[in-house]
Amino acid sequence: MKMPGADDAEVPRLLFVDDEENILRALCRLLEDEEYEIATAGSGAAGLEALVGHPDTAVIVSDQRMPGMTGVEFLERSKEVAPGAVRILLTGYADINASIDAINRGGAFRYLTKPLKEGELVQTIRDAVERHGLVRKNRKLTRIINRKNEELKQWNALLEKRVHAQTARIHDQNEILSGMNERLRKSFDDLIVAFSGLIELHDEGENIHSKVVADLAGRMAAAMSLSPGEVKEVTVASLLHDIGKIGAPDVILSKGSPRLTPEEYALYAQHPVRGQAAIDAIEELRPAGLLIRHHHERMDGSGFPDRLRGKAIPLGARIIAVADALDRVVASNPGDDALPLGLARVRAGLGSHFDHALFPHLESAAAGVYASARVKPLAVVRDFRLKDLEPGMVLARDVRSGTGVLLLRAGNALNEAQLMGLRRYEEIDPFPGGIFILESAWGTAHK
Repeated sequence: MKMPGADDAEVPRLLFVDDEENILRALCRLLEDEEYEIATAGSGAAGLEALVGHPDTAVIVSDQRMPGMTGVEFLERSKEVAPGAVRILLTGYADINASIDAINRGGAFRYLTKPLKEGELVQTIRDAVERHGLVRKNRKLTRIINRKNEELKQWNALLEKRVHAQTARIHDQNEILSGMNERLRKSFDDLIVAFSGLIELHDEGENIHSKVVADLAGRMAAAMSLSPGEVKEVTVASLLHDIGKIGAPDVILSKGSPRLTPEEYALYAQHPVRGQAAIDAIEELRPAGLLIRHHHERMDGSGFPDRLRGKAIPLGARIIAVADALDRVVASNPGDDALPLGLARVRAGLGSHFDHALFPHLESAAAGVYASARVKPLAVVRDFRLKDLEPGMVLARDVRSGTGVLLLRAGNALNEAQLMGLRRYEEIDPFPGGIFILESAWGTAHK
């Protein structure tokens, strides 16, 4: 038996309260082999005083019949001092009502009747100690769980805050990357246009041919419900379809294919292959390179460089072929009948040179592309200075840089972006003269 004053806080403490000293001694002897710390009190008042210093008492055993304060009253008041203690009432057979009160008012765990049975008393106290330990552990675990839950709640709040912050950072980074990608795409597109300008600069006869072919082919591809990626591929290939002509002898470019000697024609026929090779190092342009290679193939297999026939010719290459053929006729015939003449020439080559199925789409696209060509600048304002240009003004003539690079086509209505581009070119490659504006459109812009 653990005696009072022991410093082991884990040893259960028992309090026996009885006004008979011999019963208290008997209870202590009965439990001397158990690992308990035992305290005794001779009255309810003394028992309450004993509990004040030890509110963690595990089990309280009290007799019912005591002077001054009954066991029930003592147990009821002990709940205020030692709320976690397990309470046992010792009572006689005639005190059944007191036993009920002990349970209802005093919160008694059990009641035992006198005369006591030693084995029953010892087992009851063991059960009470175990119950106290379980309740104590449960409360301890509950406190731990509550503390952990609070820590988890704080961690969750912190994690949520970090997630929100990280999400915001990722969003900002995505916005930055999106902007960079958009600028890269625009730079790539501008580079393609610049390449096409070099082709026109090299061959003065090309004028704005590549841009017109790209406009025609792009419209046709979109009308045929090709995917946006395929439309872009056809458009890019159209802008660069004659890039292989760069480096070709000027005599070949100036004579035109119908007047070339066999040797010259053999050199001329190399330009689709040279065009594909010129852009093959750029992975994004390789699909367009394939269309460039085959835009001179013919449906009957008489074209070049690989003599493909029919549907073996890529669809994009077939589209570029009809657009290319149409614009060459229109560009070489300045009269009002240029477009009908061009369409008639293409129609004559359907089946042998060109794909029958593409002609309706070519007619529809040509109506939109060449519409502005029918606007005749009856009156223009000459020597319009760049600083005086305003959005909405319509060009009466093509605008070229000082070295001859085509910048804007006649009939184009100027916008802010184009004006900014012209100002940049003025610093890089000054214009040789004035910029010609349609007088009627200039007047409309100032109304």
